[in-house]
Amino acid sequence: MSKGLTTPPPPDRIESVDHALRVLSMLEHHSELRVSMVADELGVARSTAHRLLVTLAWRQFLVQDRVTRAFRAGTALIELGLRSISEFDLRRFAEPHMKALAEQLGETVNIIVLDGANAKFIGGVEGPKVVRTRVATGLVLPAYATSGGKVLLASLPPETIRELYPRGLKKVTAQTRKTVAQLREELAYVQLKGYAFNDEESAHGLRAIAVPVRDRIGRTIAALACSTPASRMPKSRVHGFYSALAETATLIRNDLP
Repeated sequence: MSKGLTTPPPPDRIESVDHALRVLSMLEHHSELRVSMVADELGVARSTAHRLLVTLAWRQFLVQDRVTRAFRAGTALIELGLRSISEFDLRRFAEPHMKALAEQLGETVNIIVLDGANAKFIGGVEGPKVVRTRVATGLVLPAYATSGGKVLLASLPPETIRELYPRGLKKVTAQTRKTVAQLREELAYVQLKGYAFNDEESAHGLRAIAVPVRDRIGRTIAALACSTPASRMPKSRVHGFYSALAETATLIRNDLP
């Protein structure tokens, strides 16, 4: 009987489907899967475990690291996770925390999800200052040109980035990244730092910083961003913005079902 299940399997259970679902369930406790791990968990031959893994990778539920040969969550699985919480529900859970953050920082706060290769702004709260950036609800921009979009791209397997932008990157402003190679280098840095920065890459005179919003099992499902006129976000203030955003992202996560 599978772990976590208290009822016996149905008599018409399809074993191959059950095995595939058990493989995906292993990602709840393991960031990477290897053939030997899967074979031991399912009690099958390594050749069978390998066929399961490569089939799931072919369907993009997994992706295989070219160097380590281990398997991780693929784009199809990540997108299903993102859709498991609707945009409406995410806004509802995030809104009170965004209001408090906008008041604390005195700046505009937005929440963003990945929509294919783009960043989609699904909600926000304007800061109280007279001169401020606007709430961008409904706006869709290339993900690589926004802080929130870069946070979301950084959560994807590196191999996926080139697939998302097969024709390269289109400049939104003079500050936008020029090549996919430059973007991938920056995304590695985003993973290391825990936040992404937008230095007038989506609009002249605007700077923004974003952090990931994760669900209860650690998957990145959205990005929380603070945007300001460029003059109000010098490098000396970045750490303070980051700390406040990260704290708020944790509060949102704790409220999610």
